[in-house]
Amino acid sequence: EKQAEDNDSPECSEPGTMDLKFTSSRKYISISVPSKSQAMSPHIKSVDDVVVLGMNLSKFSKPTQFFICVSGVFMFYLIYGYLQELIFSVEGFKPFGWYLTLVQFGFYSIFGLIELQLIQDKRRRIPGKTYMIIAFLTVGTMGLSNTSLGYLNYPTQVIFKCCKLIPVMIGGVFIQGKRYNIVDVSAALCMSLGLIWFTLADSTVAPNFNLTGVILISLALCADAVIGNVQEKAMKLHNGSNSEMVLYSYSIGFVYILFGLTCTSGLSPAVTFCSKHPVQTYGYAFLFSLTGYFGISFVLALIKIFGALLAVTVTTGRKAMTIVLSFLFFAKPFTLQYVWSGLLVVLGIFLNVYSKNMDKIKLPSLLGLWKKSVEERKSRTLSQTV
Repeated sequence: EKQAEDNDSPECSEPGTMDLKFTSSRKYISISVPSKSQAMSPHIKSVDDVVVLGMNLSKFSKPTQFFICVSGVFMFYLIYGYLQELIFSVEGFKPFGWYLTLVQFGFYSIFGLIELQLIQDKRRRIPGKTYMIIAFLTVGTMGLSNTSLGYLNYPTQVIFKCCKLIPVMIGGVFIQGKRYNIVDVSAALCMSLGLIWFTLADSTVAPNFNLTGVILISLALCADAVIGNVQEKAMKLHNGSNSEMVLYSYSIGFVYILFGLTCTSGLSPAVTFCSKHPVQTYGYAFLFSLTGYFGISFVLALIKIFGALLAVTVTTGRKAMTIVLSFLFFAKPFTLQYVWSGLLVVLGIFLNVYSKNMDKIKLPSLLGLWKKSVEERKSRTLSQTV
């Protein structure tokens, strides 16, 4: 804003402005500098603040932050996995996986609405069409995943969830024409072999194994591989908050599932069954949804503070612990083939993480290790000769 003033006019002294003086012509350029609170989004208090469940983690040291985040991830997600398997262990509940997803979406919508009321900015920033797509993918991810437990052992479902890289790579090759390095290909190969081996072990020792469960969890995996990219793009493009994303995606998904169950006549039998076992169904489903909602808050905080590399490592350890607890708390057949195939999948996850962070993780190459070994042998031989 240019202002030409007389010599006797007072200089601009308003707070929050910066005046630049040019020569003796008494011309000024007044540039308004907004305060820090005005420049930022109203629902964000500070760029560096990380608030989880009303607790500001930025006030603690880095080791304390890491301990709190890891404890939250393990505690809530281990309870989440235990309750999920506990619900499906109720006699006669296995056909009602979609109804459990309906109840879960309802609770998530309520939690998101409550959290949205606690922040100052309640506007919807992401377009409704985008939320309709995200809600459809969310329904596919969680609905098919829950339904697959009616046909698979819980450890098999968790192993499949660990292998999201496979559909991502396949889609990248055929849709975007991407090329992957040898580390990515090795990671996908390890995951594929581990999945096949684990599934074969499940089909051998599990009397109720059904190929339908493998198809359902595979479709859920494909939807899960897509939804992350869509959510990240939408939140960055429109500056949407986590509570807004949860509220609208899960509430629209709730309508989708409700419409589907009504059209397929699957709502009435599920309501009748759950009304006979309210504590084992609705009670467990509430705790199941609550722990899942809290768990994702700690995962997002872990990513924001320490990065995706450490977050993937922690969540992978959590999934491994979930499988171990599943065998401890719920009676099911066991074979050592589960162990070897699971370790193969973990190796694939490590290779995938290493591939994405090759610049950050300075691991020696095989050629470098070989050269170093040869040099050590030469120096050892020389010293012995001397």
